[in-house]
Amino acid sequence: MDYKTQYQMYLSQASAALEDACAKFLPEESEVCRAARYSLLGGGKRIRAVLVLSVCDMLGGDPQTARAFSAAVEMLHCYSLIHDDLPCMDNDDLRRGRPSCHKAFGEATAMLAGDVLLTEAFEAIANAPACPQACVQAAKALGLGAGSRGMVYGQELDLKYEALAATEEQLRLIHRNKTGALINAAVQMGAAAAGADADQCRALEAYAYGIGLVFQIVDDVLDVTSTPEQLGKPVQDKEPAPTLSQKLTGTLDSLLFGKNESAAEPEAAVSNQKK
Repeated sequence: MDYKTQYQMYLSQASAALEDACAKFLPEESEVCRAARYSLLGGGKRIRAVLVLSVCDMLGGDPQTARAFSAAVEMLHCYSLIHDDLPCMDNDDLRRGRPSCHKAFGEATAMLAGDVLLTEAFEAIANAPACPQACVQAAKALGLGAGSRGMVYGQELDLKYEALAATEEQLRLIHRNKTGALINAAVQMGAAAAGADADQCRALEAYAYGIGLVFQIVDDVLDVTSTPEQLGKPVQDKEPAPTLSQKLTGTLDSLLFGKNESAAEPEAAVSNQKK
């Protein structure tokens, strides 16, 4: 199966899982839940959900468990986007090609919509068709990736350095937490659905943070080369501060694997995991 076909397969599974989660956890009679549905089902690449599904698939895990976990990580990611767009944060009026949640439903409702998505993400994990150990591992991964040692910390640093000239080391720290931590959570949730061992989880962690770094570099480039119509969200309309992609130097291999390591070494690590 080629990459595009496989990605579309995972995307369809993720979309179905989100529809199921909405039916179970976001009742339509609630205005707050309707706002949450508006943002959650409003499109997007579903990269984190796809990572949950693909890692579980790669390791031979239970797809039903992975689908429940994939919905959870997308719910939490969506909460972060709703709150990011609020006037007190980034003050963005556009998200995924249509009005942001607070523009469509008002600031107070949008705030609560984010809150309910954050909360129900963990209920989705708790109700997943999986053994207790897998659910606990998934909840732990999501909490770690999203909280004070992950995404929220990255957002705090991002706000702090908006008015300061961040060093390369500081930018790496921002994006490791703001972007990489939740991507790692998704990968680890897929591993939990498959009952992965500690060595596999460590290898997957290195992979996830590498993806997070590349993801942020691409996002930085698109933010200054694309139009709002192309991205479906606002882009920079002023001279930007130095971004991660401008600060970091070296080849892509050195960014992902360290300046003294070769690109062949990750292949060896994967090979060792298969033995």
